[in-house]
Amino acid sequence: MAATPRKNKTGRRILAAGAGLATVGALFAAMPSSAGAAGDGFAAEAASGSGYGNGKGWGRMVDVQLLSFNDLHGNLEPPTGSSGRLTRLKEDGTTETVNDVGGVEYLATHLRQARQGNRYSVTAAAGDMIGASPLVSGLFHDEPTIEALNKLKLDVSSVGNHEFDEGARELARIQNGGCHPTEGCFEEGKRFKGAKFPYLTANVTDEKSGKPLLDPYFIWERDGVKIGFIGVTLEGTANIVSAEGIKGLKFGDEVETINKYAKVLERKGVKSIVALLHEGGLPASGAYNYDCDTPGAGAGISGPIVDIAKNVTPQVDALVTGHTHQAYACSIPDPSGKPRTVTSAASFGRLYTDTTLTYDRRTKDIVRTAVASANHVVTRDVKPADDMSKLIKRWKDLAAPIAGRPVGHISADIENPLDATVYEKPLGNLIADAQLEGMAPADKGGAQLALMNPGGVRAPLTHKQSGAEGDGVVTYGEAYTVQPFTNMMTAVDLTGAQLVTTLQQQVSGLNLAAPKILQVSKNFTYTLDMTKAGADRIVVDSVRLNGEAIDPAKTYRVAMNEFLSGGGDGFAVLKEHKNKLVGASDLDMFTAYLGAHSSATAPLTPPATGRITVVK
Repeated sequence: MAATPRKNKTGRRILAAGAGLATVGALFAAMPSSAGAAGDGFAAEAASGSGYGNGKGWGRMVDVQLLSFNDLHGNLEPPTGSSGRLTRLKEDGTTETVNDVGGVEYLATHLRQARQGNRYSVTAAAGDMIGASPLVSGLFHDEPTIEALNKLKLDVSSVGNHEFDEGARELARIQNGGCHPTEGCFEEGKRFKGAKFPYLTANVTDEKSGKPLLDPYFIWERDGVKIGFIGVTLEGTANIVSAEGIKGLKFGDEVETINKYAKVLERKGVKSIVALLHEGGLPASGAYNYDCDTPGAGAGISGPIVDIAKNVTPQVDALVTGHTHQAYACSIPDPSGKPRTVTSAASFGRLYTDTTLTYDRRTKDIVRTAVASANHVVTRDVKPADDMSKLIKRWKDLAAPIAGRPVGHISADIENPLDATVYEKPLGNLIADAQLEGMAPADKGGAQLALMNPGGVRAPLTHKQSGAEGDGVVTYGEAYTVQPFTNMMTAVDLTGAQLVTTLQQQVSGLNLAAPKILQVSKNFTYTLDMTKAGADRIVVDSVRLNGEAIDPAKTYRVAMNEFLSGGGDGFAVLKEHKNKLVGASDLDMFTAYLGAHSSATAPLTPPATGRITVVK
């Protein structure tokens, strides 16, 4: 059924998926159900005009402003280092760095300014609003970020894979509210109210009943103008989140699901449709203003979104995407060959997308040729939104006793470049070294090398102080921002042949279109030949441990987090390990390494790269 918005929200529907989600079903059975038709609830709240301009728009053609963003990941405070930068393409074809961008205080100001004078304005997101968040949000299970999004007047969002980081039951709480089941309420006398916007999960279904976990679509309406939103996450979510948290759930095909619900919306008289899709593409340039329609529609972008966009029904008028943390506003042909807008606003609140959807009141559809879209930088030269500043301060004060504790010292920035073509990263090397040291002792696992998944490194370590700790001091809060998942570390047995297969799975199978290059400890080296294709990109006879060639028949002890040892990120061979020993958390090992290898007088220097030799 459609999203059932209510001005005084009481709860959202979520289905219990199998026995593992029985408690979720019980939780919702005790709540008032969401009411009937698609004209009330969240849609009514959106139609009330709160927070929007007072333009008229009573003619036949109405310009609807669609503001969108994706992959915020709880970045309430301005992101630092490379996470707070963008690349801009200049008119002469060269690029320049745009520094000091992002931060929800500034995002709020930019969105509010953009809405001024636009009566028909809707704000949507394409998932990963929460999860892998810095400490000021992550420490409180992302309640601060949901509060911020409510104040931001977000109308609707698809779920991303990171919305499942703590499982379906926690996602239910995020949507509906209530205190954390084990940690309780974080502020005395204050109960978490949950998201005022609907999270959409059209392709996340109960394995037994086939019903969506949350509402599959949402209808936004104002003055008779109706736009339907269908929300899906990537089909491969089960490969990149903890299996326990999604037990009993199925993640369906994105195209099939969107096409199914486009027909449902059409039957309800909704002909203007936007898909919110947590899956994305890889533009040929990392510049946020790169024209990926040069020399033709969608010619400058690759990745999963291209095939998806080419197969999603022409009934859908635009696709708002995410997941790859890239910036683009492209036109990719639909199945009929007609160009259709596909957008993504990078990540961490550094950009937002402003799309004009011209709505024809007679046909009730979007005039596709009149759609215009562009990404805009969230600069910090505007006045920060007071309500967001107060929200951040409130939560920072609660986190301060933990967040401000020094755990190490660095001599310079230790970067984690967001560029997808930078395969070996200084911070990834540092973390792999820390994990090897933590798991190397015989009684800790006897590890001989370490592998770290690149997606588990969430931010750089920045030399400049973030508070009053002083330049070069790494606080617990900063370390937490780098490694927020608190994965437990493991040491496992793998054969040399399995190690080589692991490297090959970085660039083949599920990772063929978007390689996921593992970060490796300093004693492990190999060559990655990007002039070749698939598994052949790994030069097998170059793989060495401590300078010696890997023996396919020999057994090696390998350190990695539980996400990887469970086969996460498409590394199916890692599930074939033997003799697993579980150690401390990745964050504990990281902070211990920083403490052991640095001091105020002898700070840690950024580790050199060169463990992976790349041929291009």
